[in-house]
Amino acid sequence: MSEQNNFYLNGQEYSTVELITLSDLIDYFAYKSVLFVLEYNHYICNKTEWSKIQIKDNDKIEIITIVGGG
Repeated sequence: MSEQNNFYLNGQEYSTVELITLSDLIDYFAYKSVLFVLEYNHYICNKTEWSKIQIKDNDKIEIITIVGGG
């Protein structure tokens, strides 16, 4: 039997019973990975780690968009 995991993405709560990685999450929401920084539980996460980190119950994920200007 699968256990439900609740996690937060940009302050909004989501739930899943599947084991998903940060890469899966990025793909699901169709984010363009060159345009943002990913913060995972208050830690800036390197893109090379996204496919290794499985989202667990109560994890907090923030997508920080990079905006150019001057």
